[in-house]
Amino acid sequence: MLVRLMYASRATAAFSEADLALILKTSREHNPAEGITGLLCYSDGIFVQVLEGGREAVNARYKHIVLDKRHRDVVLLGYEEIVERGFPGWNMGQVNLHRLNPALVLKYSETGRLDPYAMSGGAMAALFREMCASGAIAVS
Repeated sequence: MLVRLMYASRATAAFSEADLALILKTSREHNPAEGITGLLCYSDGIFVQVLEGGREAVNARYKHIVLDKRHRDVVLLGYEEIVERGFPGWNMGQVNLHRLNPALVLKYSETGRLDPYAMSGGAMAALFREMCASGAIAVS
């Protein structure tokens, strides 16, 4: 059974581009064996991630994230059973914030700043769908 999980968390320490690149590299190396696909966004000390895959694999990864000392204030934004993946070809895509239109964020948020703690899970999911459609995702 496939599921989609979306969460937000705050970084416990500042993350450099190199730190983020290492997380993405590790995800892209390990996710195929676990059948996990998804999308990661990091901005202003906040992570938002969508994970898709089998229920056990996604739940185990989320538990690992919740216990990871690099994250705090982890909040579940959405969890659902799905018929098909939204990101089937992405071991882990990354939101390219340089290509993100601030008006797109403002469409779903109180301000033009990406803050999942002030948005509903449904609004975050809709924003992620539009980011994918607009080409604001970097995949490697």
